[in-house]
Formats: sequence, structure tokens, C-alpha cells
Amino acid sequence: MEGDGREKSLDTPLIQATRQKYGADDTVDGEIGEREIVREGGDRKRKKVVVEEVKKQLWLAGPLIIVNLLLFSLQLISVMFVGHLGQLSLSGASMATSFASVTGFSLLMGMASALDTLCGQTFGAKQYHMLGIHMQRAMLILFFVSLPLAVIWANTRSILVAFGQHHQIAEEAGLYARHMIPSLFAYGLLNCLIKFLQTQNIVIPMMISSGITTLLHILVCWTLVFKAGLGSRGAALANDLSYWINVLFLALYVKFSSSCSKTWTGFSKEALHSIPNFLRLAVPSACMICLEMWSFELMVLLAGLLPNPALETSVLSISLNTAWTVWMIPFGLSCAVSTRVSNELGAGHPQAARLAVVVVSYMTIAEGTLVGLVLILIRNIWGYAYSNETQVVRYVAVMLPILALSNFLDGIQCVLSGAARGCGWQKIGAVINLGSYYLVGIPSAVLLAFVLHIGGKGLWLGIICALIVQVLSLLAVTVRTNWEKEAKDAASRVYESTIPVDAVS
Repeated sequence: MEGDGREKSLDTPLIQATRQKYGADDTVDGEIGEREIVREGGDRKRKKVVVEEVKKQLWLAGPLIIVNLLLFSLQLISVMFVGHLGQLSLSGASMATSFASVTGFSLLMGMASALDTLCGQTFGAKQYHMLGIHMQRAMLILFFVSLPLAVIWANTRSILVAFGQHHQIAEEAGLYARHMIPSLFAYGLLNCLIKFLQTQNIVIPMMISSGITTLLHILVCWTLVFKAGLGSRGAALANDLSYWINVLFLALYVKFSSSCSKTWTGFSKEALHSIPNFLRLAVPSACMICLEMWSFELMVLLAGLLPNPALETSVLSISLNTAWTVWMIPFGLSCAVSTRVSNELGAGHPQAARLAVVVVSYMTIAEGTLVGLVLILIRNIWGYAYSNETQVVRYVAVMLPILALSNFLDGIQCVLSGAARGCGWQKIGAVINLGSYYLVGIPSAVLLAFVLHIGGKGLWLGIICALIVQVLSLLAVTVRTNWEKEAKDAASRVYESTIPVDAVS
């Protein structure tokens, strides 16, 4: 009987035989070895997942970096052509380009970034028919936003004169801006198309379209500026044509490509609904981007108030152009992680979204370190790309190490902001940017440049102060994120706005 006081043995005959043959210690070692094999298998699986995530992000980020560089180059190419017409034309075109960026392009790009959240999460949730609805709604809203912006551009001359700019330069800038008004409407549509394709991981067609547009832009610019004798007006009109050509290429791709057959189902009256929901993301998205871009432009204006304003403004302009160029790399990574996070949250994969943020953070640190080293190494020769004046070249050499640090910090905040757009944290991002740049950055810049007399270096160090606060704030928000809750919020956002496929018409 079992109650005879003897202890029951859990050993099977096979285990007993094994112990007799090899000993009890060998069996324990075997169990430990088995656990180590399982652990090694888990490590290999985790490593494979990380490698796959890196590949996905590079596949997205590489073409997006090229797309952004090519779009950025359109304005630069036009200004370069105008530069051969004389100093006055160059000053007017440069001022008009800066004015257009501050009052129009940055706002439209920011509002279109709401699609990072809406289209990205909707695509992840496989509600494909809603992507076209979101894009149409964004296009409609951005068109109406462009109307008052066009009025502002039409009065560029008067506005610049009111702010104390030289009358001749203001006249040239006003002429250039008026002829760029058609590009304003194209730019809004173009950004909506880019976000629509980007959130579906369709990036190669955008790169090809942007490449063809840029090549055509060079030819059109040369023809209109020199052959047709239109001067600076020709350069502005070339911008119009190039943006509209890019819009046409992408629109035709969306219409006829099988890749978009599920996401583009034609025009629908449903795009007229849920406009307040779009604006709740679009307005803070615009604030996130505009508040940052405006602060950098303000630095150039403040440089004009320093002693030796010609030198300070020239060097700050060179630094700003360099910063925008290298910023395109982390901005491409930012767009990639925004897509990855929004897709994974929409699909209900919170840990995959978290992994995407971790991976892109390490990639950005490596990129920022590499670019920073390059900037430091070329500091003594980079100035010659813009000027032959020894004073300018030496000043640029002093600025580039500071620029390297700001680029490193700007890259980190850029990808964290991308993750924020993927999650739908635009309001948080807008508040952080407002506090970082306008409560810390600009006051610090004024203090360092005008009170402590550090000059242009002080202005850029003020920006670095803003970036430090911005990075720490975004990092704190990201580290404390409950990714499971974010996935639930994404599901709620997607299905609240989803309509049946049959209702799309």
C-alpha cells in the first residue's frame, strides 16, 4: 500500500538507469547544458529580429534621405542660377526662399505630417481603404490653408519693407515670391502623396520621381533664366513646374500602380467628414516642425544685429545651410521610424514598435558621431566652398565643431520626434519644442551673443541649449512609454475613423 511510510520516488526507470550509468552530477550538467542551448537559441532569435529591424529601417531611410535631399536641392539650384544674374537678384531670391520656407513650406509640411500617424496606423491595422480617404482629406485641408498663405506671399514686398528690409532687396524678393505662389499649392499635395506612399513602405518610386524632377529642374531653370531671358522670375517659375511635375508623377503612380490598388479606391465624399479629427493632429504637427525651423531662421536675423553683421550673417547662413544638408540624414531615419512605429502599433505589435525606437536610436548615435567627425576633419577647408575670404573661412572653421555637436543632438531629437509622430504625440512634441526653443534656446542665444559678447558662436550655442532640453524631454517621454497602451490607443484611433469598404464612393 502507498501509506506504508515509504517516500514515493519521482524517478522513472529510465532516469534511474541514466543515473546509474553516468552519475547524478552528469544529469544535472545535462539539464544546465540544455538550458544554455535554449538561451543561445533565444539570443540568436533576438539578434535575428534586431538585424531584420535594421534592414527594414535602412530600406526605408535610404531612399527617403535621397528624396528629402533632392527636394531640398530644388530651391538651392534655383538660387544658384539666380546668383549668376548679380548680387541684388541673389539677395532677393535668397530672402524670398527663406520667407517662403518660414511662412509656407514649413507649415504645409508640418500639417501633412499628421498622416504619419493616421495613414501609418491605419495601414498597420490593414484598413487599407482608409489611407486614400485620409490623404484626400489632408489634400483638401492643405489646399484651403494655402489660400491665405498665397495672399501673404503676394504681399511679400510690403511685409519685408515693414520689417525694415532694404527696398530694392524687398522688391526683388517680392517679385520672386509672387511667381512662386503656384508651387505653394503643389507642395501641399506633394507632401500628402509622399506620406501616403511612405507609410505603405513604398519609397523607391518617390526616389525615382524626385531624381527625374531634379534633372528636369536644372534644364528648365537654365532655359527660363538664361534662354528665355526671364531672370529671377524664370527661376521661380521653374520651381512651380518642378513641384507640379513631381506631383503628377506620384499621382499617376498612385492611380495606376498595383501597389496602391487596395489603398487608393478613388475619390470619396467621406473625405469631407472627420476634418476636426485630422486638425487635432495636423495643428500640433505643424507647431512641432515650425517652432523648430523658425528658431533656426531667427538666428540668422539676430546675426544681423551683431557687430560686423555682414561677416556674422554670412557665416551663420553657411552654418545653417550645412546644418540643413546633414540634417536630411537623421530626418530620413525619423521618417523611417515614424512609419515603423505607426505600422506596428496599428498592427497591435507594441514590442516591435519599441524595438524600432531602440534600433533607430543606436543608428542615429552612430550616424551623428560619424558625421560629426567628418565636419571636424573638414573644418579648415569647408569655408572655401562658399567664400574665398580668409576671415569667413576661419570663422567657419571655428563654427563647424559646434555644428557637429548640434547635429549629433538634433539627430537624436529628430528620430525621437519621428517616434512621437508615429504614436500620435504631436501635442506633447509641440509643447516640448515651444519650451525648448523659446523659453530656453533663444533667451540663451541672446544672453551668450549680446550680453556675454560671444557673437555668432553664442547664437548657435543657444540652439544647443535648446536641443539638450528637447532631447532630454523627448527621451523621458519615450522611456516612460507604456507600449501596450499605445497599441490600444492606436486601435481606438483607427477604428473610430474607419468606415465600411462599401461606403467608400
